[in-house]
Amino acid sequence: MKTNKKIGIGLMSGTSLDGVDAVLVEIENYGVETKVEVLDFISYSISDDLKQRILENCVPETSSVDAITSLNVELGELWCDAVQHLLDHSSWDRPVDFIASHGQTIYHQPKPLNSFVRSTLQIGDPSTLAYRFKTDVVFNFRMMDMVDGGDGAPLVPYSEYLLYHSNEETTLLQNIGGIGNVTVIPKGSTLDDVRAFDTGPGNMMINAATAYYYNEAYDKDGNYAKQGKLIPELLNNLLKHDYLQIQPPKSTGREMFGEEYVKQICDIYPASANDVIATLTHFTALTISNSYKQFIIPNLPVDRVVLGGGGAYNPVLVSLIQEYLPEIPVLTQESLGHSSDAKEAIAFAILGNETLNRQSSNVPSATGAKHHLILGQISPNPWVLE
Repeated sequence: MKTNKKIGIGLMSGTSLDGVDAVLVEIENYGVETKVEVLDFISYSISDDLKQRILENCVPETSSVDAITSLNVELGELWCDAVQHLLDHSSWDRPVDFIASHGQTIYHQPKPLNSFVRSTLQIGDPSTLAYRFKTDVVFNFRMMDMVDGGDGAPLVPYSEYLLYHSNEETTLLQNIGGIGNVTVIPKGSTLDDVRAFDTGPGNMMINAATAYYYNEAYDKDGNYAKQGKLIPELLNNLLKHDYLQIQPPKSTGREMFGEEYVKQICDIYPASANDVIATLTHFTALTISNSYKQFIIPNLPVDRVVLGGGGAYNPVLVSLIQEYLPEIPVLTQESLGHSSDAKEAIAFAILGNETLNRQSSNVPSATGAKHHLILGQISPNPWVLE
């Protein structure tokens, strides 16, 4: 394959809304020949006001057409601010070849519900990015997979296979963002052997409870969970959630495990803040470990689990996952020399590069789609004819 090097930027804003992750990379080639060098990474904060308006418009009861339309443009501006901050931080003063943006998920409905069809919506219009940085922008990655019958999620398994497949070890790559998702990469596998699915909540429920009780964005270092005691009745009720029994492939989001669900729980335990946070931390760890025991381990011996995403920085959560999986080494991206924070932004830079090279990048065995497809839409550099 002829060497094909590009400078790209990957953008990711997840369901946890803890910031816009932006990574500057040099990507060489594509497909199984892909090589990625991270040049710089930043996490750009989202203001409390904007975060609140995003959350309000992720829920049917408080959303509105005019607010979502406005947010679509506002978030496009936010992506630009994040990119500019990344370029300034890295002192990069040359053009970039492309930007790949996941966008902000407002609603994800992978299955029909009542009169509503299967659908998904990620906002943050890419036109401003293409205009301001004079480059091609790849966006809206989920929809093509859904058109083909898939869930449109998870999307990161493709990049994870390229970066982590091995002939010696079977690896489970567990991302713990707002939602938890696992990618299963058997040793000696091809892309068609890869499986992936959402395990359930990641940081989402823990964050929502921390915000409810303490008006803080997240439980830093698991400090509140450390001080709390498990509430067995609550944990048992949580473990009965219908989603946890669904066979993969499957995906979920704020619609099932979001702020409204957590508020109902917290309202029942108004004086038990740390106990609720501790119980939700156990619940997240158990949804991960139980998913492995129910859907993966019976058919596939596992050599290691590698954690990424913001939850990998919560030592209480990490310790509980290891406690519930005593026979399997549980590592973090950092222990392998990578960044847990940058993982998903890197994934979208890789997906954008595949799209521009007209390569498929969904994993049908993970999403349930029928075919390997080229994902995403392209907002081209509007200045290219000048």
